[in-house]
Amino acid sequence: RKALQPASKAKRFCKAHAKVLRRVVLGLLGVAYLCYFIAACWLNFQRALALVVMTAVVVFFICWSLFKKHCGAKVLLLLSPVSKCFQKSWPWLKWLLWVALLGGLITWLALDTSRNPEQLISLAGFCFLVLFLFACSKHHGAVSWRAVFWGLGLEFLFGLFVLRTTPGVQAFQWLGDQIQFFLGYTTAGSSFVFGNTLIEEVFAFQTLPIVVFFSCVMSILYYLGVMQWLIVKISWVLQVSMGTTATETLSVAGNIFVGQTEAPLLIRPYLADMTHSEIHAVMTGGFSTIAGSVMGAYISFGIDPASLIAASVMAAPCALAMSKLVYPEVEESKFKGKASIRLSTGEEQNILEAASNGAATSVGLVANIAANLIAFLAVLEFINAALRWFGEMVDIEGLSFQVICSYVLMPVAFLMGADWADSPLVAELLGIKIFLNEFVAYQQLATYKKNRLSGLEEWDGSRKQWISERAERITTFALCGFANLSSIGIMLGGLASMVPHRKGDLASIVLRALLTGTCVSMLNACLAGLLHVPTDVGDCVTFLSTANFSSTSYTMYTCCKQLFASSVLENGTLSFTGAWAGLAESVLCLTQCCGHYNHTSC
Repeated sequence: RKALQPASKAKRFCKAHAKVLRRVVLGLLGVAYLCYFIAACWLNFQRALALVVMTAVVVFFICWSLFKKHCGAKVLLLLSPVSKCFQKSWPWLKWLLWVALLGGLITWLALDTSRNPEQLISLAGFCFLVLFLFACSKHHGAVSWRAVFWGLGLEFLFGLFVLRTTPGVQAFQWLGDQIQFFLGYTTAGSSFVFGNTLIEEVFAFQTLPIVVFFSCVMSILYYLGVMQWLIVKISWVLQVSMGTTATETLSVAGNIFVGQTEAPLLIRPYLADMTHSEIHAVMTGGFSTIAGSVMGAYISFGIDPASLIAASVMAAPCALAMSKLVYPEVEESKFKGKASIRLSTGEEQNILEAASNGAATSVGLVANIAANLIAFLAVLEFINAALRWFGEMVDIEGLSFQVICSYVLMPVAFLMGADWADSPLVAELLGIKIFLNEFVAYQQLATYKKNRLSGLEEWDGSRKQWISERAERITTFALCGFANLSSIGIMLGGLASMVPHRKGDLASIVLRALLTGTCVSMLNACLAGLLHVPTDVGDCVTFLSTANFSSTSYTMYTCCKQLFASSVLENGTLSFTGAWAGLAESVLCLTQCCGHYNHTSC
């Protein structure tokens, strides 16, 4: 007992001075980090730029939370006269604001589409899909136009920032590169378990371990509270602007990062009391987005990570807006006017348990992905064999599921902004996504992208080997969602396990939510087509003059096509126009291009 006395005294001292000790420890850690930060910036500021940005963001939110805690009430009291004046003026001020925004949008669209008229097709497709969803509305007279216009406005603004502004393009390109680099760490674990040969040659060992790693990381972030904090901030923006309830908004915001059955777990205690419209919003959010874990797998295929991230974030406000258009609120919600709700958290005791649970949970997901791929690809092959057999009975050669989809969904693909020549392939991928799943569709899209980047001929006889860069981006956005027939069972099973007594309600809503989720992905694709800026290949004369023709690339293919177009053959004499006119290298470059591509000039 005497031996334990110093320890008990120390324990009592720590309890009595817990706040002071906590501040001292945090202060020491802060000073240590400040020294590290200064040293990193002093040694190489360019290298430490990412550290500077992360530190600035963290410091801003810490200062903001301290400001709200200590000065928030005083500032609100000081601004109350301004707030009252603003509320009085709001009835006429909001119409003035809407007119100004609408006028600015029309002017910008007129100026922007004058340079690329094909963007107008994407705009027409966007308007058509919104009108189509309004025609499918459950209660036309009860639509909350505030939620619809704010949702579409937020989607457009975010798309404009990501796809058109230099900071947005650079930021998301950097974020995509970091995610690719981060996912590369999966190799350390999978190569140890399976060996280098298997992870380089076998798809299951190459791609599926990424799902395990990503699931583990997400579980750790949930345990630390990072994901909850991020979801709450995003949902606050959506809730304040669109006027939706806290429960449905939190679930849709959660869908940006997690899957269709994991996001409703955030609001599990409230599902029993949610209205039909709110349940529809939860389902639509699940169908409109993809989980972070499978996003990692798609990035490993070669799909552009910046486009995938942008599509997931843009889908959140659009899903809420279209959900309120298709299934407006006609009941009295118990959560209306509720500023915030309590988020459910995990039951892990420490970070190691969180990591272990995340990895263990992903086993079912990995098995599900592998089983679905085996089953769906086998079923697809069987369907194609049966269709070929039926087609041959009436002298129709090459009939397949993909061919049928390419004809049926071709107008939809064209309306989204794909060129008419690319529309059959885009429609084929849409059909695979809707009737099978997006995993198979993204695999095929990755093959088309690989063919384009490797500089293959666009046409191999009557078969198109790849689609344009614009069509690629449109398709990436259109496929980014869990809206397919197989997901109906997953959605119903997940939600019914949480609220068994509402199975009837869930079943009556799910098909309408599936249609809405499919259209949300297509609306994102239309916006991507509207805002797409073609990549400039640069000076083809300089490129081909210095190129190594031992291998091909997309830039080489484009420049060779430009060279073929500028060559003129008259009476056996070859001449060149444009940038190639009078250059000594023209004939040599033409000869080299003819070694890879076919043209009449060759």
